[in-house]
This record gives sequence, C-alpha cells and structure tokens, in this order.
Amino acid sequence: MDNDAKKTALRMIPYGLYVLTAEDGDGNVAAATVNWVTQTAFEPPLVAVGVKLESGVHALIKSTGSFALNVLGKGQQGQAYAFFKPVERDGDTLGGEPCHTGTTGAPILESAPAFVECKLVDTIEKGDHSLFVGEVVNAGVTKQPEGRADDATLWLKDLGDKVFYGG
Repeated sequence: MDNDAKKTALRMIPYGLYVLTAEDGDGNVAAATVNWVTQTAFEPPLVAVGVKLESGVHALIKSTGSFALNVLGKGQQGQAYAFFKPVERDGDTLGGEPCHTGTTGAPILESAPAFVECKLVDTIEKGDHSLFVGEVVNAGVTKQPEGRADDATLWLKDLGDKVFYGG
C-alpha cells in the first residue's frame, strides 16, 4: 500500500469538532477535542465516537458508562485548541470554559451551540482508539442555527491548512 496515498485518502473524510466530556462524581473529570464522530441509528438514537486509548476521557467513559458530546460551532477554534490538552474543573468552569453538569453527570459547555448526552451501550477496542457507541439520553441546542444545522458546526479544516487528524 502506498502510505502517502492512504494518508491522503483517509484525510479526505470530513470531520466536525466536538469536546467529549465525562465526570465520575468523585472529582475526576476529563475532556478532549474529538472529531471521529457519527450517528449510527435513529431508534434508539445512537452515536459512535473514536477515542484514543491512553486518553483520560477514555478511562472515565469506561468507568462511568456515560459521556457528553459538546458540538463546537463556527468561530470556536479557541475552544477546540483548549481541549487538545488535559484540563481541570474549577467550580462552574472546565478548562476556563463555563459549564454545568448534565443529566449523565458529564460537563456541558455553556458556549457549545448544541450537545448530546449518551449512555454507553457498546465498546469496540481495536487499534489505538476505542469506538464507543452511546445511546442519546438527552440533547440540547443553545442557539438555533441559520440554514443547515451541519453548516453551523466547526470543522477540522477550519483550524487551518496544516491541521490534520487521521490518515
């Protein structure tokens, strides 16, 4: 296989950006910017997210059985970069971003235009990422998008010409 061709082909898959969060109620919290996300079913509503094995959010999702996906919107490049590294919760903020605790216990970012909270229903552990499948148990929209909902989402390409993940 031509490694450069493989990398280029896989990078042609478009990705939105999300902040994945989990918290266990004992003061352990984790958040990470993720982009390998897709809806997998309507009934029940299911989403799948690829999560790096050695990340803190991976361990917390496995132990709590729940997570939240905070959808980043256009213009939120700063938030995407902020959650590329570990962050801490300080009262009502997570990594300096205002948040509140959702119904699953996971932090919900106040600035995110939308969120979904999920109960973990399956895990596939292959390679250097796990695929977590979550049933959507709660969702919210803080600002109705104008036009198509997916046009309001911050995309990986919005971070610049030299920012890639995957391949």
